Amino acid sequence: MVKYSSKLKAEVVGEYLQGRTSMQSLSEKHNLPKRQVSFWIQKYRLSGVDSLKRKKTKRSFSAEFKIDVINYYQTHDETLAEVSARFDVNKCQISSWRTAFNKHGIEALKSHPKGRKSKVKNDKKKLRHLINKNELDQLREELAKKNQELYDTKLENDILKKSMTLFGTSKDAKNTNS
Repeated sequence: MVKYSSKLKAEVVGEYLQGRTSMQSLSEKHNLPKRQVSFWIQKYRLSGVDSLKRKKTKRSFSAEFKIDVINYYQTHDETLAEVSARFDVNKCQISSWRTAFNKHGIEALKSHPKGRKSKVKNDKKKLRHLINKNELDQLREELAKKNQELYDTKLENDILKKSMTLFGTSKDAKNTNS
């Protein structure tokens, strides 16, 4: 796709609007497709001089904006070129949005991450997570066992103390102390 300078676009549109030449003669003079000249003129009439400037950053559109453009195109008696000039969007974008919306609904118009999902990284991360999880589970089980042993030991100790206070020391304990 050929990219034209903003200066050339403004010059062509200016010549046309002054009424000196037709679109056909402008396209021949500047060696441009007639459709391109017509598109620039439509864009200028609908959106002003700013629409002729080249966009420096990549634009992203919300799903709501895309739906608005599709609805406008379907409800108004305007060509795809006129709608694209009105909303300052490429014709092919509008066409692809319509196709995607008709096939897959509004989900297709929402932003999605680009590229394929990496399978290798996810598998390694899952393995590490499982290993860490298994280690954590093992440590928790060990801690639970130790806590149970500590509880049992304290319980035995408390039972011994209570029995000593209730029954006194046994004969075996007296004989070992003497």
